[in-house]
Order: sequence, then C-alpha cells, then structure tokens
Amino acid sequence: KSCKVEKNERRANALYRKAVDLNIKRIAEDGDKYARACLGWMYANGDGVDKDKTTAVEWYSNSAEQGHADAQYNLGWMYQYGYGVDKNHSRAMKWCHKAAEQGNAAAQNNLGVMYRYGYGVYKNYSIAVKSYRKAAEQGHAGAQYYLGNMYFFGQGVDYNRSTAVVWYRKAAKQGHAFAQYNLGEMYQYGLSVNKNHSTAVEWYRKASEQGHAIAQRNLYRLTKSLRKKKIAEE
Repeated sequence: KSCKVEKNERRANALYRKAVDLNIKRIAEDGDKYARACLGWMYANGDGVDKDKTTAVEWYSNSAEQGHADAQYNLGWMYQYGYGVDKNHSRAMKWCHKAAEQGNAAAQNNLGVMYRYGYGVYKNYSIAVKSYRKAAEQGHAGAQYYLGNMYFFGQGVDYNRSTAVVWYRKAAKQGHAFAQYNLGEMYQYGLSVNKNHSTAVEWYRKASEQGHAIAQRNLYRLTKSLRKKKIAEE
C-alpha cells in the first residue's frame, strides 16, 4: 500500500507541476515580466521543461526589455558565456549594467569581474572595487571574497591585508570555499592576523570539505607537521 500511495503522490505532484508550468507559460505569453523571467530560468535549467538555452534567452530577453533585473542579469550571463546565443561581451556588459543599476547584487558582482579582468571593457580596478563593494555590502559572498582580494593585492584600493581579512571572513562565514582557504593560509603564516595553527586547520578543513584541492593539501601537511611537533615535545 505504501508503494501505491507513494506512486500516486508522485503522479499527483507531477500533474500539479505540469499545471503550474502551463499556467506560468500562459501568463508569460500574456506579457507578464515576472512569469517571462521565471520561464527563462526554467528553460535555462531544465526545470519542469526540456532544457533549451536558446528558448531561455528568448524569454529572458522579453523580460529584460520590460526592466526585470534578474532577467537582465541572467541575459547578460548568457551573452557572457555564449549559452543559447553567440558570446558577446558588449551585450553582456549592457545587461549587467542595467541589472546592477537596479541594485541586483549578482549583477554588481559580475560587473566587478568584467572590469577587473577586462571582459568586454577596458580593465578598471577602481570601478571593479566599487561594483564589488555594492554587492558585498548586500551580503553577496562572492563579491566579499573578490573585494578581499582587491585589498590583499592593492588593486583599485590601497594595499591593506587587514581589510582583506575582514571581507574574507564575511565570505567564509557564508561558506565561500576560496575565502575559507585564504583565511586558513593567513592564520597559518600570520598574515595580518596572529599566527594560529588551530584556526588555520579549522578554515582549511571547511574549505576541504567543499572539495578545495589546495586546502586539502595544506590541511594534510599542516596537521602532519603539528602531529610531529607534538610527538617531539612529549
């Protein structure tokens, strides 16, 4: 009986989802920008429909033209990486700018990346920092990590590793593996923080659990070194 109930529940859920998807498509076809953005995401990710990035671009475009910030960011992303459309950094920049101007944190972060590395625009570290900061202050972990890097290397801002630590920690607490690795390294070697191998191990372990290969290597080497030191002291 339990198998039959489970099968019926799966069928009911499938039918419900189909009805929801059909309703979203109907609303999108009627011109609703939110439904159009949602449908674009569904086609881009194959959620409830067959994955079709070209169709995703069409729906994102419709919604983006109506001013939907998430659709503008997603459309920019599609152009940046050539998903469902020819790669075009200029158009990627255009749509990321529009979304960023509306306060979309993901777009602000991506804009920072584009200015930092010169994707579709001349490199400009100062503008990259401004974009990263806007996203970082909204709690975007990736932007917090990148902003930390700008301070760590003195790009677009005065070189300041102490400030880098502040932003790395914010990102690391949100689970950003690269920020966790960087904190581990800074505590291991005492870079603008008091050297603390226990704290270094803690951050290396968190990054390692997410598959960060260099953190895994450093964790192994550091814990091995600490064990040898402990044995020698006994």
